[in-house]
Amino acid sequence: MSKNIIITGTSRGIGFELVKLFANGGHNVLALSRNEKPIQSLDLDNVTAFSFDLGDSNAYKNVEDFIKKAWSQVDVLINNAGTLLNKPFAETNLEDFEHVYKTNVFGVSELTRVVLPFMKKESHVVTISSMGGVQGSMKFPGLAAYSSSKAAVITLTELLAEEYKESGISFNVLALGAVQTEMLEEAFPGYQAPTTALEMAEYIFDFSLNGNKYYNGKLLQVSNSTP
Repeated sequence: MSKNIIITGTSRGIGFELVKLFANGGHNVLALSRNEKPIQSLDLDNVTAFSFDLGDSNAYKNVEDFIKKAWSQVDVLINNAGTLLNKPFAETNLEDFEHVYKTNVFGVSELTRVVLPFMKKESHVVTISSMGGVQGSMKFPGLAAYSSSKAAVITLTELLAEEYKESGISFNVLALGAVQTEMLEEAFPGYQAPTTALEMAEYIFDFSLNGNKYYNGKLLQVSNSTP
């Protein structure tokens, strides 16, 4: 059965691959990214893409309007968008942390809040975190803002699962290990990850559609390497 899927961070990497997987599976996709052109150029019938900046408060109204007019309900929300900062802590400032948290935490929170009224029993909110955000995992210098923001959405997921437990909506978070993407190259220049963006997208695709049968309020560590 065809489902309505919202994915953020779709201009490259895992998000780009996810859009193609869901579209090829016959699902309806709203692809949200600051740069909408890569998805629009695919010219897929059941995919809508428009420019969306998680840091722009007005952008959320466009999403709400689209859902009301085109779909009326949302089955899956994948909070995949993220921004990375690789900089020694001593060189960071308030603006650096605000920039990272605005996308990685506040954006996740606000889009989830906007979409939730259109979700019902068996809908699934999947947030993409990082192994660096997991308590007790190996940490790396220069990623203080990024990894701490990814820790925040892990706890946010647990809180929302509790707050909405009577609704039948599931909230889960995937802490990804190294995946061969442009973002990984920014964090660890020259490192070759054992997992491709498509391989990870295939896992997330399946988990988004089926994982809510088995998990709610859970962190799953999806990693076979360090970093």
